[in-house]
Amino acid sequence: MKTFNHSDSLTQTRSLAPLSDMRPATLDKIEQAVRKVFAGFDANEVTMAQIAKSANVSLQTLYKYFGDKQTLFYTIMDIVLGRLAARIMDHLQGIDSVQDRLRKTLWVCFDFVDSHPDAVMVLSSVSASRIRNIAIYENKELIGAFLAVLEDGQNRGVLNDTVPLHILFDVFMGFISRLGLMHTIRQTETPLNAEFDALFVILWRAISKPEALNKKFNAKNQKAPR
Repeated sequence: MKTFNHSDSLTQTRSLAPLSDMRPATLDKIEQAVRKVFAGFDANEVTMAQIAKSANVSLQTLYKYFGDKQTLFYTIMDIVLGRLAARIMDHLQGIDSVQDRLRKTLWVCFDFVDSHPDAVMVLSSVSASRIRNIAIYENKELIGAFLAVLEDGQNRGVLNDTVPLHILFDVFMGFISRLGLMHTIRQTETPLNAEFDALFVILWRAISKPEALNKKFNAKNQKAPR
């Protein structure tokens, strides 16, 4: 599986200790604490002391590796989303059909929602002007791979080619964001992926080329018994 290295540019400018020096178990505890604390409190009210207590680490450790609350938050969320990005890349760069690649990518994203409801809530609270501070949102390799699949779909005549690629990308990601957020807010007991097949049909109809859908529908009707 392809891996994504989280950005450590902020720590470098502050001459902080590199995260590679931290024990994985300690970093995992800090990640869990950040997700828990920021999901339960207003970001402005969260303190480094709260996070340290929740993670059962010293304040000194947090300041040593992160320097301040914002750097801590953005670095940890980049790590969380980096794991999701690696899974997405595996499917986007596969050899399956465009539909299958997008289907698998959607499943992975919904699986993230089901397994990381706290992260979904935390990310929903980040303003549009600050979301790019999470480095993965600016990852050109990931975005390029996604756009390449969508372009392949347009060239093959299966995806809507009357709109720019970034519109298809926004529809795909917007579908995930809205469903993921409301599923989490409603605290729905049933996993989002439990309704995956029906949800993918809705998304596919939204981004596929109308002529391709009609052709498939007509072919199905011709095979149906009279």
